[in-house]
Amino acid sequence: MPVIHVHMWKGVSEEIVKQIISGITNVFVDMGIPARAVEVLVHEVPKTHWGIEGKPATEAIPDVNPP
Repeated sequence: MPVIHVHMWKGVSEEIVKQIISGITNVFVDMGIPARAVEVLVHEVPKTHWGIEGKPATEAIPDVNPP
């Protein structure tokens, strides 16, 4: 049974999270794995706690925000 962890910035809408879960599950279903065997966990991390190029993401890419 695959367990997929998705780490994203905090603030993504519930609708987007549903689309992510569904889309990732469909990738495994297309490979012949039953949907009931696929688990997707979405972990939201504050952008201030996500490091890019040695800086918090809020400083490294301030113009990019979750949908």
